[in-house]
Amino acid sequence: MVVGELAYERDLIIIGGGPGGYHAAIRAAQLGQSVTLIEKDKLGGVCLNKGCIPSKVLTHSADQFASLHHMNEMGIEMNSARFNMEKLQIYKSKTIQQLREGVQSLCKANKIEILQGSAFFLSEDKIGVENDDQYEIYRFKHAIIATGSTPIAPEGINVDQERILDSWSITDLQTVPEKLVVYGHDYIALEIAMSFNAIGSEVVLIMEQDDFMLDASVSRELKRILKKNEIKVRKNTSIVEAKYNDGQVTVILKSPTDIEEITCSHLFISCKNSPNTNDLGINRIGIETTGSGFITVNEECRTSKNHIFAIGDVTEGPNLAVKAIKQGKTAAEIIAGLRPEADIRFLPIVVHTRPQIAYAGLTEAEAINHGYSVETAQFPLSSNGYAAIQGKKEGLIKVVFDKNDHLLLGVHIIGNGAVELISTGVQSLEMAARDEDILFPLYPHPSINEGLLEAVEAIKNQAIHLPPVRNKESIKL
Repeated sequence: MVVGELAYERDLIIIGGGPGGYHAAIRAAQLGQSVTLIEKDKLGGVCLNKGCIPSKVLTHSADQFASLHHMNEMGIEMNSARFNMEKLQIYKSKTIQQLREGVQSLCKANKIEILQGSAFFLSEDKIGVENDDQYEIYRFKHAIIATGSTPIAPEGINVDQERILDSWSITDLQTVPEKLVVYGHDYIALEIAMSFNAIGSEVVLIMEQDDFMLDASVSRELKRILKKNEIKVRKNTSIVEAKYNDGQVTVILKSPTDIEEITCSHLFISCKNSPNTNDLGINRIGIETTGSGFITVNEECRTSKNHIFAIGDVTEGPNLAVKAIKQGKTAAEIIAGLRPEADIRFLPIVVHTRPQIAYAGLTEAEAINHGYSVETAQFPLSSNGYAAIQGKKEGLIKVVFDKNDHLLLGVHIIGNGAVELISTGVQSLEMAARDEDILFPLYPHPSINEGLLEAVEAIKNQAIHLPPVRNKESIKL
Protein backbone atom coordinates (compact mmCIF):
# COMPACT_ATOMS: atom_id res chain seq x y z
CA MET A 1 0.00 0.00 0.00
CA VAL A 2 1.34 3.42 -0.90
CA VAL A 3 1.50 5.94 1.94
CA GLY A 4 -1.47 8.28 1.74
CA GLU A 5 -3.44 5.98 -0.55
CA LEU A 6 -6.06 5.01 2.02
CA ALA A 7 -6.56 5.62 5.72
CA TYR A 8 -8.96 3.59 7.84
CA GLU A 9 -11.04 5.72 10.21
CA ARG A 10 -10.85 4.99 13.95
CA ASP A 11 -12.11 6.82 17.05
CA LEU A 12 -9.51 5.83 19.66
CA ILE A 13 -6.19 4.13 18.95
CA ILE A 14 -4.04 2.85 21.80
CA ILE A 15 -0.42 1.95 21.09
CA GLY A 16 0.77 -0.72 23.51
CA GLY A 17 -1.11 -3.59 25.13
CA GLY A 18 0.53 -3.61 28.56
CA PRO A 19 -1.38 -2.99 31.80
CA GLY A 20 -1.83 0.71 31.05
CA GLY A 21 -2.88 0.11 27.47
CA TYR A 22 -5.37 -2.69 27.98
CA HIS A 23 -6.90 -1.07 31.08
CA ALA A 24 -7.36 2.10 29.04
CA ALA A 25 -8.90 0.10 26.19
CA ILE A 26 -11.40 -1.73 28.38
CA ARG A 27 -12.36 1.41 30.34
CA ALA A 28 -12.87 3.32 27.08
CA ALA A 29 -15.03 0.50 25.73
CA GLN A 30 -17.10 0.53 28.94
CA LEU A 31 -17.75 4.23 28.27
CA GLY A 32 -18.99 3.58 24.75
CA GLN A 33 -15.83 4.28 22.78
CA SER A 34 -14.82 2.32 19.70
CA VAL A 35 -11.28 1.15 20.52
CA THR A 36 -8.36 -0.16 18.45
CA LEU A 37 -5.41 -1.56 20.41
CA ILE A 38 -2.06 -2.01 18.67
CA GLU A 39 0.55 -4.35 20.16
CA LYS A 40 3.78 -5.28 18.41
CA ASP A 41 4.62 -8.22 20.66
CA LYS A 42 2.44 -10.04 23.20
CA LEU A 43 -0.70 -8.73 24.84
CA GLY A 44 -0.05 -7.86 28.46
CA GLY A 45 3.19 -6.08 27.66
CA VAL A 46 6.40 -6.23 29.68
CA CYS A 47 4.55 -6.46 33.01
CA LEU A 48 2.77 -9.70 32.19
CA ASN A 49 5.36 -11.35 29.96
CA LYS A 50 8.76 -10.21 31.24
CA GLY A 51 8.39 -8.12 34.39
CA CYS A 52 5.80 -8.04 37.17
CA ILE A 53 4.29 -11.50 36.78
CA PRO A 54 7.48 -13.51 36.13
CA SER A 55 9.26 -11.79 39.01
CA LYS A 56 6.36 -12.42 41.38
CA VAL A 57 6.28 -16.09 40.39
CA LEU A 58 9.91 -16.17 41.53
CA THR A 59 9.40 -14.23 44.76
CA HIS A 60 6.31 -16.25 45.72
CA SER A 61 8.00 -19.60 45.08
CA ALA A 62 11.09 -18.51 47.00
CA ASP A 63 8.93 -17.46 49.94
CA GLN A 64 7.11 -20.80 49.87
CA PHE A 65 10.42 -22.66 49.82
CA ALA A 66 11.75 -20.62 52.74
CA SER A 67 8.57 -21.43 54.70
CA LEU A 68 9.26 -25.17 54.68
CA HIS A 69 11.21 -24.98 57.95
CA HIS A 70 8.23 -23.46 59.74
CA MET A 71 5.92 -26.06 58.20
CA ASN A 72 8.08 -28.77 59.73
CA GLU A 73 7.77 -27.07 63.11
CA MET A 74 3.99 -27.17 62.73
CA GLY A 75 4.06 -30.91 62.09
CA ILE A 76 4.00 -30.90 58.29
CA GLU A 77 6.91 -33.27 57.82
CA MET A 78 8.86 -33.69 54.59
CA ASN A 79 11.90 -35.90 54.14
CA SER A 80 13.73 -33.50 51.87
CA ALA A 81 13.12 -30.64 49.49
CA ARG A 82 15.04 -29.01 46.69
CA PHE A 83 14.29 -26.11 44.39
CA ASN A 84 13.77 -27.12 40.77
CA MET A 85 14.17 -24.10 38.48
CA GLU A 86 13.15 -26.04 35.37
CA LYS A 87 9.76 -26.86 36.89
CA LEU A 88 9.40 -23.25 38.00
CA GLN A 89 9.86 -22.16 34.37
CA ILE A 90 7.02 -24.46 33.31
CA TYR A 91 4.79 -23.05 36.06
CA LYS A 92 5.73 -19.48 35.10
CA SER A 93 4.94 -20.04 31.42
CA LYS A 94 1.61 -21.67 32.26
CA THR A 95 0.66 -18.78 34.56
CA ILE A 96 1.60 -16.13 31.99
CA GLN A 97 -0.30 -17.95 29.24
CA GLN A 98 -3.45 -18.20 31.36
CA LEU A 99 -3.32 -14.52 32.28
CA ARG A 100 -2.65 -13.46 28.70
CA GLU A 101 -5.60 -15.48 27.47
CA GLY A 102 -7.69 -13.79 30.13
CA VAL A 103 -6.73 -10.35 28.82
CA GLN A 104 -7.50 -11.45 25.25
CA SER A 105 -10.92 -12.71 26.32
CA LEU A 106 -11.71 -9.45 28.09
CA CYS A 107 -10.72 -7.41 25.05
CA LYS A 108 -12.87 -9.61 22.83
CA ALA A 109 -15.82 -9.35 25.23
CA ASN A 110 -15.50 -5.55 25.13
CA LYS A 111 -15.33 -5.57 21.30
CA ILE A 112 -11.84 -4.10 21.23
CA GLU A 113 -10.07 -4.40 17.88
CA ILE A 114 -6.55 -5.79 18.36
CA LEU A 115 -3.92 -5.16 15.68
CA GLN A 116 -0.51 -6.82 15.62
CA GLY A 117 2.36 -4.63 14.49
CA SER A 118 4.59 -1.62 15.09
CA ALA A 119 2.84 1.75 15.11
CA PHE A 120 4.25 5.19 14.35
CA PHE A 121 2.78 8.64 13.83
CA LEU A 122 2.63 9.93 10.27
CA SER A 123 0.88 13.15 11.24
CA GLU A 124 -1.17 14.56 14.12
CA ASP A 125 -4.13 12.39 13.14
CA LYS A 126 -2.60 9.45 11.28
CA ILE A 127 -0.78 6.32 12.42
CA GLY A 128 1.00 3.76 10.28
CA VAL A 129 0.99 0.13 11.39
CA GLU A 130 3.58 -2.28 10.02
CA ASN A 131 3.48 -6.04 10.50
CA ASP A 132 6.02 -7.93 8.35
CA ASP A 133 5.05 -7.14 4.76
CA GLN A 134 1.69 -5.66 5.68
CA TYR A 135 1.36 -1.90 6.08
CA GLU A 136 -1.80 0.08 6.80
CA ILE A 137 -2.72 3.65 7.75
CA TYR A 138 -5.30 4.71 10.31
CA ARG A 139 -6.78 8.15 10.92
CA PHE A 140 -7.82 8.71 14.54
CA LYS A 141 -9.71 11.21 16.69
CA HIS A 142 -7.78 10.36 19.87
CA ALA A 143 -4.67 8.31 20.61
CA ILE A 144 -3.04 6.98 23.76
CA ILE A 145 0.68 6.14 23.82
CA ALA A 146 1.40 3.24 26.18
CA THR A 147 4.59 1.78 24.75
CA GLY A 148 6.44 1.23 28.03
CA SER A 149 10.20 1.24 28.56
CA THR A 150 13.31 -0.90 28.15
CA PRO A 151 16.09 -1.61 30.68
CA ILE A 152 19.39 -0.02 29.71
CA ALA A 153 22.59 -1.45 31.17
CA PRO A 154 25.20 0.89 32.67
CA GLU A 155 28.26 1.76 30.59
CA GLY A 156 30.91 -0.94 30.73
CA ILE A 157 28.47 -3.80 31.32
CA ASN A 158 27.26 -6.04 28.51
CA VAL A 159 24.07 -7.85 29.49
CA ASP A 160 24.39 -11.18 27.67
CA GLN A 161 21.09 -12.52 29.12
CA GLU A 162 22.85 -15.74 30.20
CA ARG A 163 25.34 -14.94 32.96
CA ILE A 164 24.99 -11.15 33.07
CA LEU A 165 21.29 -10.54 33.44
CA ASP A 166 18.69 -7.78 33.66
CA SER A 167 15.10 -7.77 34.92
CA TRP A 168 13.85 -9.30 31.65
CA SER A 169 16.17 -12.32 31.76
CA ILE A 170 16.84 -13.13 35.43
CA THR A 171 13.52 -14.96 35.76
CA ASP A 172 14.38 -17.22 32.80
CA LEU A 173 17.23 -19.02 34.56
CA GLN A 174 17.06 -22.81 34.41
CA THR A 175 19.41 -23.38 37.36
CA VAL A 176 19.95 -21.76 40.75
CA PRO A 177 23.07 -19.54 40.62
CA GLU A 178 25.89 -20.69 42.87
CA LYS A 179 26.93 -17.10 43.61
CA LEU A 180 24.84 -14.15 42.50
CA VAL A 181 26.00 -10.55 42.59
CA VAL A 182 23.09 -8.09 42.54
CA TYR A 183 23.78 -4.51 41.47
CA GLY A 184 21.19 -1.95 42.56
CA HIS A 185 19.26 -0.64 45.56
CA ASP A 186 15.70 -0.45 44.24
CA TYR A 187 12.79 -2.82 44.81
CA ILE A 188 13.80 -5.08 41.91
CA ALA A 189 17.32 -5.56 43.26
CA LEU A 190 15.98 -6.35 46.72
CA GLU A 191 13.44 -8.86 45.42
CA ILE A 192 16.05 -10.68 43.33
CA ALA A 193 18.64 -10.70 46.12
CA MET A 194 16.30 -12.10 48.77
CA SER A 195 14.57 -14.59 46.46
CA PHE A 196 17.75 -16.25 45.26
CA ASN A 197 19.15 -16.19 48.77
CA ALA A 198 16.06 -18.14 49.89
CA ILE A 199 16.51 -20.84 47.25
CA GLY A 200 20.19 -21.42 47.91
CA SER A 201 22.38 -18.86 46.15
CA GLU A 202 25.20 -17.03 47.86
CA VAL A 203 24.20 -13.39 47.32
CA VAL A 204 26.20 -10.16 47.38
CA LEU A 205 24.30 -6.88 47.03
CA ILE A 206 26.24 -3.99 45.51
CA MET A 207 24.72 -0.52 45.83
CA GLU A 208 26.03 2.88 44.83
CA GLN A 209 24.06 4.61 47.57
CA ASP A 210 24.77 4.78 51.29
CA ASP A 211 21.29 3.59 52.24
CA PHE A 212 18.02 2.26 50.85
CA MET A 213 15.38 4.75 49.70
CA LEU A 214 13.07 3.86 52.58
CA ASP A 215 11.95 5.33 55.86
CA ALA A 216 14.87 5.13 58.31
CA SER A 217 13.09 2.68 60.62
CA VAL A 218 12.23 0.31 57.77
CA SER A 219 15.74 0.61 56.38
CA ARG A 220 17.29 -0.36 59.72
CA GLU A 221 15.03 -3.40 59.99
CA LEU A 222 15.79 -4.39 56.39
CA LYS A 223 19.54 -4.22 57.00
CA ARG A 224 19.16 -6.39 60.09
CA ILE A 225 17.20 -8.99 58.10
CA LEU A 226 19.72 -8.95 55.24
CA LYS A 227 22.52 -9.56 57.71
CA LYS A 228 20.57 -12.36 59.41
CA ASN A 229 20.09 -14.06 56.03
CA GLU A 230 23.82 -13.71 55.29
CA ILE A 231 23.33 -11.42 52.31
CA LYS A 232 26.48 -9.33 52.05
CA VAL A 233 25.84 -5.65 51.33
CA ARG A 234 28.50 -3.37 49.81
CA LYS A 235 27.51 0.31 50.03
CA ASN A 236 28.95 3.31 48.18
CA THR A 237 30.28 0.94 45.55
CA SER A 238 29.86 0.90 41.79
CA ILE A 239 30.63 -1.66 39.10
CA VAL A 240 33.17 -0.35 36.62
CA GLU A 241 33.32 -3.42 34.41
CA ALA A 242 31.92 -6.95 34.19
CA LYS A 243 32.93 -9.80 31.88
CA TYR A 244 32.03 -13.47 31.57
CA ASN A 245 34.84 -15.90 30.77
CA ASP A 246 35.72 -19.53 31.55
CA GLY A 247 32.58 -20.25 33.54
CA GLN A 248 32.62 -17.22 35.81
CA VAL A 249 31.79 -13.53 35.78
CA THR A 250 34.57 -11.15 36.79
CA VAL A 251 33.33 -7.91 38.33
CA ILE A 252 35.47 -4.82 38.92
CA LEU A 253 34.23 -2.78 41.89
CA LYS A 254 35.06 0.81 42.74
CA SER A 255 34.52 2.27 46.21
CA PRO A 256 35.68 5.63 47.63
CA THR A 257 38.84 3.96 48.94
CA ASP A 258 39.60 1.04 46.66
CA ILE A 259 39.22 -0.80 43.37
CA GLU A 260 38.88 -4.57 43.64
CA GLU A 261 37.96 -7.62 41.61
CA ILE A 262 35.42 -10.26 42.63
CA THR A 263 34.04 -13.29 40.80
CA CYS A 264 30.61 -14.89 40.71
CA SER A 265 28.60 -17.36 38.67
CA HIS A 266 25.94 -14.78 37.71
CA LEU A 267 25.54 -11.00 37.80
CA PHE A 268 22.18 -9.24 37.94
CA ILE A 269 21.90 -5.58 37.00
CA SER A 270 18.87 -3.59 38.09
CA CYS A 271 19.00 -1.22 35.13
CA LYS A 272 17.55 2.20 34.57
CA ASN A 273 14.73 2.20 32.06
CA SER A 274 14.53 4.18 28.85
CA PRO A 275 11.10 5.11 27.41
CA ASN A 276 10.13 3.34 24.19
CA THR A 277 9.58 6.44 22.07
CA ASN A 278 12.40 6.44 19.51
CA ASP A 279 10.46 4.73 16.73
CA LEU A 280 7.08 6.38 17.33
CA GLY A 281 7.66 9.48 15.23
CA ILE A 282 6.51 11.77 18.04
CA ASN A 283 9.18 14.34 17.19
CA ARG A 284 7.71 14.54 13.70
CA ILE A 285 4.42 15.81 15.08
CA GLY A 286 5.87 17.98 17.85
CA ILE A 287 4.99 16.05 21.01
CA GLU A 288 7.08 17.50 23.83
CA THR A 289 9.50 15.30 25.76
CA THR A 290 11.89 15.77 28.65
CA GLY A 291 15.66 15.72 28.30
CA SER A 292 15.57 12.01 29.11
CA GLY A 293 13.03 11.28 26.39
CA PHE A 294 9.93 10.86 28.58
CA ILE A 295 6.71 12.28 27.16
CA THR A 296 5.49 15.35 29.02
CA VAL A 297 1.88 15.07 30.23
CA ASN A 298 -0.47 16.99 32.53
CA GLU A 299 -2.74 15.64 35.27
CA GLU A 300 -5.17 14.46 32.57
CA CYS A 301 -2.35 12.55 30.83
CA ARG A 302 -2.60 14.84 27.79
CA THR A 303 0.56 15.46 25.81
CA SER A 304 1.36 18.80 24.16
CA LYS A 305 -1.08 17.64 21.47
CA ASN A 306 -4.45 17.89 23.16
CA HIS A 307 -6.01 14.83 21.52
CA ILE A 308 -3.00 12.55 22.13
CA PHE A 309 -2.38 11.06 25.58
CA ALA A 310 0.58 9.19 27.12
CA ILE A 311 0.56 6.81 30.06
CA GLY A 312 2.84 4.49 32.01
CA ASP A 313 6.59 4.15 31.63
CA VAL A 314 6.81 6.58 28.70
CA THR A 315 5.95 9.34 31.20
CA GLU A 316 8.04 10.57 34.12
CA GLY A 317 7.65 8.99 37.53
CA PRO A 318 8.01 5.49 38.96
CA ASN A 319 7.98 2.63 36.43
CA LEU A 320 5.10 0.88 38.12
CA ALA A 321 2.07 -0.86 36.64
CA VAL A 322 -0.19 0.78 39.22
CA LYS A 323 0.74 4.19 37.79
CA ALA A 324 0.11 3.04 34.22
CA ILE A 325 -3.27 1.54 35.14
CA LYS A 326 -4.44 4.72 36.87
CA GLN A 327 -3.24 6.90 34.01
CA GLY A 328 -4.84 4.60 31.44
CA LYS A 329 -8.25 4.77 33.08
CA THR A 330 -7.89 8.53 33.49
CA ALA A 331 -7.08 9.07 29.81
CA ALA A 332 -10.01 6.89 28.73
CA GLU A 333 -12.41 8.79 30.97
CA ILE A 334 -11.15 12.19 29.78
CA ILE A 335 -11.68 11.13 26.17
CA ALA A 336 -15.24 10.07 27.08
CA GLY A 337 -15.95 13.52 28.52
CA LEU A 338 -15.51 12.80 32.23
CA ARG A 339 -13.29 14.87 34.52
CA PRO A 340 -10.92 12.61 36.46
CA GLU A 341 -7.23 13.21 37.08
CA ALA A 342 -4.23 10.95 37.68
CA ASP A 343 -3.03 11.98 41.14
CA ILE A 344 -0.24 9.62 42.19
CA ARG A 345 0.73 11.49 45.35
CA PHE A 346 -0.14 8.46 47.48
CA LEU A 347 1.16 5.86 45.05
CA PRO A 348 1.77 2.62 46.99
CA ILE A 349 5.25 1.18 46.62
CA VAL A 350 5.46 -2.55 47.30
CA VAL A 351 8.48 -4.84 47.46
CA HIS A 352 7.98 -8.60 47.45
CA THR A 353 10.96 -9.35 49.63
CA ARG A 354 11.11 -11.67 52.65
CA PRO A 355 9.37 -10.13 54.49
CA GLN A 356 7.44 -7.77 52.24
CA ILE A 357 7.89 -4.01 52.26
CA ALA A 358 5.13 -1.54 51.42
CA TYR A 359 4.74 2.17 51.95
CA ALA A 360 2.81 5.26 50.92
CA GLY A 361 2.97 8.93 51.80
CA LEU A 362 5.86 10.75 53.46
CA THR A 363 8.73 9.23 55.38
CA GLU A 364 9.57 10.77 58.74
CA ALA A 365 12.50 12.67 57.20
CA GLU A 366 10.41 13.91 54.27
CA ALA A 367 7.66 15.11 56.58
CA ILE A 368 10.17 17.10 58.63
CA ASN A 369 11.68 18.56 55.46
CA HIS A 370 8.18 19.61 54.37
CA GLY A 371 7.89 21.66 57.54
CA TYR A 372 5.54 19.45 59.53
CA SER A 373 5.74 19.08 63.28
CA VAL A 374 6.01 15.32 63.25
CA GLU A 375 5.11 12.55 65.64
CA THR A 376 5.69 8.90 64.83
CA ALA A 377 5.14 5.50 66.35
CA GLN A 378 5.83 1.94 65.32
CA PHE A 379 4.61 -1.47 66.29
CA PRO A 380 6.86 -4.54 66.00
CA LEU A 381 5.22 -7.57 64.42
CA SER A 382 6.96 -9.72 67.00
CA SER A 383 4.17 -8.50 69.32
CA ASN A 384 1.39 -9.50 66.92
CA GLY A 385 -0.42 -12.76 67.64
CA TYR A 386 -1.16 -13.72 64.05
CA ALA A 387 2.45 -13.09 63.01
CA ALA A 388 3.46 -15.52 65.75
CA ILE A 389 1.04 -18.15 64.41
CA GLN A 390 2.50 -17.76 60.91
CA GLY A 391 6.06 -17.91 62.21
CA LYS A 392 6.75 -14.60 60.48
CA LYS A 393 7.39 -12.17 63.32
CA GLU A 394 10.04 -10.02 61.68
CA GLY A 395 9.20 -6.47 60.73
CA LEU A 396 7.28 -3.44 61.92
CA ILE A 397 4.52 -1.00 61.06
CA LYS A 398 5.34 2.70 61.32
CA VAL A 399 2.96 5.64 61.06
CA VAL A 400 3.84 9.30 60.56
CA PHE A 401 1.43 12.02 61.75
CA ASP A 402 1.26 15.80 61.85
CA LYS A 403 1.55 16.52 65.56
CA ASN A 404 -0.60 19.65 65.38
CA ASP A 405 -3.75 18.39 63.64
CA HIS A 406 -3.16 14.61 63.96
CA LEU A 407 -3.31 14.16 60.17
CA LEU A 408 -1.82 10.94 58.80
CA LEU A 409 1.18 11.69 56.57
CA GLY A 410 2.72 8.29 55.86
CA VAL A 411 2.49 4.54 56.47
CA HIS A 412 5.57 2.32 56.24
CA ILE A 413 5.49 -1.44 56.68
CA ILE A 414 8.05 -4.21 56.57
CA GLY A 415 6.59 -7.59 57.40
CA ASN A 416 4.41 -10.41 56.19
CA GLY A 417 1.14 -9.07 54.77
CA ALA A 418 2.54 -5.59 54.05
CA VAL A 419 1.45 -5.60 50.39
CA GLU A 420 -2.20 -6.18 51.29
CA LEU A 421 -2.23 -3.96 54.37
CA ILE A 422 -0.85 -0.89 52.58
CA SER A 423 -4.22 -0.47 50.81
CA THR A 424 -5.69 0.57 54.16
CA GLY A 425 -2.89 3.09 54.51
CA VAL A 426 -3.46 4.50 51.02
CA GLN A 427 -7.19 4.82 51.61
CA SER A 428 -6.57 6.59 54.92
CA LEU A 429 -4.13 8.99 53.28
CA GLU A 430 -6.52 9.73 50.41
CA MET A 431 -9.34 10.46 52.88
CA ALA A 432 -7.07 12.78 54.93
CA ALA A 433 -7.58 10.56 57.96
CA ARG A 434 -6.67 11.64 61.45
CA ASP A 435 -5.62 9.28 64.22
CA GLU A 436 -9.19 9.01 65.51
CA ASP A 437 -10.40 7.81 62.08
CA ILE A 438 -8.01 4.86 62.23
CA LEU A 439 -8.63 4.12 65.92
CA PHE A 440 -12.44 4.02 65.66
CA PRO A 441 -13.08 0.96 63.38
CA LEU A 442 -13.01 -2.66 64.54
CA TYR A 443 -10.07 -4.79 63.35
CA PRO A 444 -10.33 -8.57 62.84
CA HIS A 445 -8.56 -10.76 65.38
CA PRO A 446 -6.17 -12.39 65.03
CA SER A 447 -4.74 -10.54 62.03
CA ILE A 448 -1.80 -8.48 60.89
CA ASN A 449 -4.30 -5.62 60.52
CA GLU A 450 -4.20 -5.21 64.31
CA GLY A 451 -0.59 -4.12 63.93
CA LEU A 452 -1.70 -0.95 62.12
CA LEU A 453 -4.21 -0.24 64.88
CA GLU A 454 -1.58 -0.65 67.57
CA ALA A 455 0.93 1.49 65.69
CA VAL A 456 -1.58 4.34 65.74
CA GLU A 457 -2.50 3.55 69.36
CA ALA A 458 1.20 3.86 70.19
CA ILE A 459 1.04 7.53 69.16
CA LYS A 460 -1.19 8.03 72.19
CA ASN A 461 0.67 5.50 74.37
CA GLN A 462 -2.40 3.24 74.23
CA ALA A 463 -0.98 0.17 72.45
CA ILE A 464 -1.91 -2.88 74.51
CA HIS A 465 0.88 -5.15 73.28
CA LEU A 466 3.73 -2.71 73.88
CA PRO A 467 5.38 -2.13 77.28
CA PRO A 468 4.67 1.23 78.94
CA VAL A 469 6.76 4.16 77.76
CA ARG A 470 8.58 5.71 80.68
CA ASN A 471 9.68 9.32 81.17
CA LYS A 472 7.12 10.61 78.70
CA GLU A 473 4.07 12.75 79.07
CA SER A 474 1.07 11.09 80.62
CA ILE A 475 -1.29 8.97 78.53
CA LYS A 476 -3.17 11.03 75.96
CA LEU A 477 -6.94 10.82 75.65
